[in-house]
Amino acid sequence: MALPVRNADARRLILHLQGLSRPPPGRLGTTGLRELIERIGFVQVDSINTVERAHHQILFARNRTYRQDLLRRLHERERAVFENWTHDASIIPGVFYPYWRHRFDHEKARLRERWRKWRRQGFEEAIEGVRTHIERDGPTMSRDLESDDRRGGDGWWDWHPAKTALEYLWRTGEIAVVRREGFQKVYDLSERAIPDTYRTARVSKSEYVDWACRSALDRLGFATPGEIAAFWDAVSPGQAKRWCAARMGRGLTEVAVEGVDGAKPRSCIARADIETLIDGAPEPPGGLRILSPFDPLLRDRARTERLFGFRYRIEVFVPAARREYGYYVFPMLEGKQLIGRIDMKHRRNEGVLAVTGLWFEPGVRNGVGRRRRLEAELERIRRFTGAERVVFADGAAKTGA
Repeated sequence: MALPVRNADARRLILHLQGLSRPPPGRLGTTGLRELIERIGFVQVDSINTVERAHHQILFARNRTYRQDLLRRLHERERAVFENWTHDASIIPGVFYPYWRHRFDHEKARLRERWRKWRRQGFEEAIEGVRTHIERDGPTMSRDLESDDRRGGDGWWDWHPAKTALEYLWRTGEIAVVRREGFQKVYDLSERAIPDTYRTARVSKSEYVDWACRSALDRLGFATPGEIAAFWDAVSPGQAKRWCAARMGRGLTEVAVEGVDGAKPRSCIARADIETLIDGAPEPPGGLRILSPFDPLLRDRARTERLFGFRYRIEVFVPAARREYGYYVFPMLEGKQLIGRIDMKHRRNEGVLAVTGLWFEPGVRNGVGRRRRLEAELERIRRFTGAERVVFADGAAKTGA
């Protein structure tokens, strides 16, 4: 019989596993940052800079002493993390690099055929030319390789052949991102960029599948096989299902996780010590936190809606006239509840963190105490981004419940 898990307990456990319970005391250093990234698994990188880059906001939401230069030091100087692909471009702990070698092999077969068909002639030559350039000249950006032979209309954002080759070599592990300038990736050979401790280690295919499923479940707390497979996007749902089936009653158990507001429980897989994990998960702080749209808590939109009763969609690619909220709206977390969303922008040329919209979920009051908690969070974000002041646009303060 499946073990029942109350919704409140499920949310408390998720927030704890995702690093959104109380942070450890003291200022965060590179060691603490490395441990934080290992704990949550990865940090998604995104180019949108409405307030601050997504990866910086994700880390700041978990420790208010985090500052942007800390991640640069961890990546560029200490080389304790690397940048590659999960479901999207992400910062990943260096200790996971041996497992990525299997992902690189898979990507070689998949992307080579795909891009060879797309580029037709010249693909192999482009790869060899880019590889030779980096071997000879060292750290390289896409713009260093651009030529006048750009061709339009054949997909992949009108990439020139050298850009395509760079992306292929990166996604298959031959080169690595050593830093970013502006937001442009700078690549070098992996043998020069990745410490030997990580780069030369080997794991078997079975060890890779076991790690991908086990480590995903450790960070999700409970999940379906499909959710386990989707966490790293490293194994197929079929592989995850077989992994779960082989371990049921031997380290894994079935749980029935209650949905929000008493909704019908969903059958999931959990570690056999799930009750101990729940008992050890602290209550999250009662303060208000503004999350990145790419926060790991929100990545699986269906799971978030089922457990938190919060429907969230990024409307960047939705025409302005059809947007429900705004271009890039930030969720607000208070305790175990996602209470609403806020539209804001860092207008750097004016030194202003501008709030242009504020929406609370049904039944969530915009009372004095909550407003003070929101203002305190906006002040923290103002200092984090370097804005000089927070400004509410006309009407923004009146929007909500």
